[in-house]
Amino acid sequence: MTFEQLVVLEAIVSQGTFRGAAEHLHKAQSAVSHMLKKLEDELGFELLSREEYRPKLTPSGEIFYRHATRVLRGMRELKSIAQNLNSHHEAEVLLSVSSTYPLPPLLKLIGTMTPEFPATHIRLARDNMGGPLERLLSGEAQIIISTLHDVPMERVEAAPVAPIVMLPVAHRDFPAAQGNHLRTTAEMQGYVQVVVSDSSQSNEQSRGLLPGGLRWTVSDFATKKEILMENMGWGGMPDYLIRKELEEGTLVPLNVEGYAATPVQQYVMRRRDKPAGIVAQAIWNRITAQ
Repeated sequence: MTFEQLVVLEAIVSQGTFRGAAEHLHKAQSAVSHMLKKLEDELGFELLSREEYRPKLTPSGEIFYRHATRVLRGMRELKSIAQNLNSHHEAEVLLSVSSTYPLPPLLKLIGTMTPEFPATHIRLARDNMGGPLERLLSGEAQIIISTLHDVPMERVEAAPVAPIVMLPVAHRDFPAAQGNHLRTTAEMQGYVQVVVSDSSQSNEQSRGLLPGGLRWTVSDFATKKEILMENMGWGGMPDYLIRKELEEGTLVPLNVEGYAATPVQQYVMRRRDKPAGIVAQAIWNRITAQ
């Protein structure tokens, strides 16, 4: 039994077909079939049933596969550790952080690391929605903080960090803020919703949009907040960015159908297939330790 045979089994199960596994692994389909058959011969039982178009795990195969995935995970972690031990200080580390995530804890952490790693340029980018993930998958960013929306978990390692709360708000004099009764979606379509654009190349703002409503799109939450403070629209804001305005009563929560105050779990993430350098690993360790 070899590590490569287990990788082949994992690929067949995840891709659904021998052909898909071969394409995923960049191998000939005959080689994939041969490696699986060799593994089954060694084990003495079938792992996959070939009776249907898509191979399906046999009862024994399901049990074996559960244990195999743990072995694969352990082997990959061991490989990553070995690569990290053989790495050197990076010239640059880029962190891409969702614009909804509070920066002060991260800035404090980076500030303590700068004297420790003076030869490494630590860059911090502020991105919206799909922006952090796009930077991570392209290899531009080593570490990101964002939600798990559209994240391919087979390629990305993630650990939870402090959640934030998205709160629909408007100026206290905004028409929809008068009274505490529930505002329907149809009613809110007549008011301008201020949204922050996606900073990824897709540039498709699709989260939290009121269908069929009036809309202004801005590039950041600072601009959005200014528009809300000028009583020119409504929209969702991270609660920590408007804490003072909420306490003073300048901005007030809205009671909108389908737009309740929503806790949003954020995660620190990095790619599984890219070994972390010494500095990136140190940053990762300290963020996850918090």
